[in-house]
Amino acid sequence: MSSTPSFPDRIELVGEDLVLRDWTEADLAAMPDLFDHPDIAYWTPIVSPFDAAAARARLDRARRLRAEGTTVLLAITVDGHAPLGEVMLRRTPGGAEIGYAVGPAHRGRGLAVRAVRVMAAYAFERLDVAQVVLELEAENAASVAVATRAGFRLLDVPLIEGEEKGRPYALQTWGLRRSA
Repeated sequence: MSSTPSFPDRIELVGEDLVLRDWTEADLAAMPDLFDHPDIAYWTPIVSPFDAAAARARLDRARRLRAEGTTVLLAITVDGHAPLGEVMLRRTPGGAEIGYAVGPAHRGRGLAVRAVRVMAAYAFERLDVAQVVLELEAENAASVAVATRAGFRLLDVPLIEGEEKGRPYALQTWGLRRSA
């Protein structure tokens, strides 16, 4: 039996003029417009092409990961309604990892930076972790900008190397420590 606290059945985080909420059946139709884009296909492990079947699979996966207590995937909204992107929180042995994707039509509004800050605060408060990390490629200038604007610092740790969708990658680890 794990001593790790489980995630609640429902999560709604409000802050930074955002509402981060659970994905619902009503969001399935909007998900392809958010995730079926060359940038998301290139920089993230999200499947491509992203169609209605991929949306159903992602919603089912989000629910399964939540039930397992490992990961939470939340829709990024400004009002609790229309999803504009997604923010992920995954438990790790050393704390927690955050990931995100913002739909192409909604970029340039600081949504990712704000969502990362809200999710980091949740990880510090709810999961009682000392550090939250972002893993991203140095060449992904938009993600590097999100990391720095959200207060993360590049950590002096080895690159995480692998291959995804037939392309090699090397991820830097950026960290944010809980304030004292």
